[in-house]
Amino acid sequence: MAELVALALGGDGFVDALRRAWDAGDAVLPLDPRAPRAHTERVLSALAPGAVVEADGERRSLPEGVPVRDGDAVVIASSGTTGAPKGAVHTHRGVAAAARITAAGCDAHLAAIGADAGAPARWLACLPLAHVGGFSVVTRALLGGAGLEVHEGADAARIDDAARRGATHVSLVTTLLRRVDPSRWRVILLGGSAIPADRPSHSIATYGMTETFGGVVYDGVALDDVEVRIGAGPDQGEGPIELRAPSLLRAYRHGPDGAPDPDGTDALAADGWYRTGDLGSLGPDDRLSVRGRADDLIISGGTNVWPAPVEDLLRTDPGVADVAVVGRPDAEWGQRVVAVVVPADPAAPPTLPALRDLVRRHLPVAAAPKELELTDVLPRTSLGKIARHQLAGTSTDDQGTGKAGPS
Repeated sequence: MAELVALALGGDGFVDALRRAWDAGDAVLPLDPRAPRAHTERVLSALAPGAVVEADGERRSLPEGVPVRDGDAVVIASSGTTGAPKGAVHTHRGVAAAARITAAGCDAHLAAIGADAGAPARWLACLPLAHVGGFSVVTRALLGGAGLEVHEGADAARIDDAARRGATHVSLVTTLLRRVDPSRWRVILLGGSAIPADRPSHSIATYGMTETFGGVVYDGVALDDVEVRIGAGPDQGEGPIELRAPSLLRAYRHGPDGAPDPDGTDALAADGWYRTGDLGSLGPDDRLSVRGRADDLIISGGTNVWPAPVEDLLRTDPGVADVAVVGRPDAEWGQRVVAVVVPADPAAPPTLPALRDLVRRHLPVAAAPKELELTDVLPRTSLGKIARHQLAGTSTDDQGTGKAGPS
């Protein structure tokens, strides 16, 4: 069996170490070299690589390493909603398929907007390499024969400079899109958080996850060889999103007892479909519309409330710099809608009545927040997603919040 090699470095050194590991027949576990040591130790303990390569480029053995199957290429650590490290095992065949369908999807989009789909591509990897959003940029460039530039960290000025020097393709999260000049890029793949409606025409809203090795649905349309279906759900036409794709993971890196295991635990149904945990629907043209994580759905007074539309409305208030909408347990309503707001001016924050009125003018009354909580900053993942699980179980009624009565 092959060895799992942790890569705790960035930039060109990461790419060199990846090449060496794959040339030796090993799989890799990308780590964030800037993460707190305690987090890195949790990942190493949970996923049990047999060696590690750090900033000096030297490969060092680790005790109690657990091998991987021949043909495995990478184990991507994903904390999910619980924070516990979880490893998605991807094969070389799946990684190659992801590179192929991504390239075809980018070319199809370029052709649709009248751009040159045949011009040489040069990718910029500026998202964290420990996550599939960054790692998959490296692999699609290496396997597709495209140029590649790798940054250690996402700096807006360096991203703009890369485009001026000839980089053509980039994967970004929404927070980065707002900070850079998008006009110089030929293709911008967007994911990780709410994607704005006024995005550039040469950007692509991607849908995917660690288990799919990145985006497999572009602007609502499934990529080549990707299938999408909707399972039985609570609402007519809306239900759990399920995917079948050549880029899907082989397994999770844990046996039945929870310990690292070369064979791992099956992540797919017997017929090869992956249950994403998201809810959505398919339009008449089979275009996918994603509502959000099933766990994010708020049911208040028997009415379904999705956070994203409420957040989009609240962000239009000039007093709101940032916002997250979560559901918290409520004895009367089952769950109450809570707006956690970063005020634009802490000395003059928005009020609960004003925010409720804003939402009620555009959405059903159940979506209007019943509680307002003020905060200095929202917890986010390294890819810009709101860490809702850190907000949903807390309440600070005695720290500047307000509550509303029945709607």
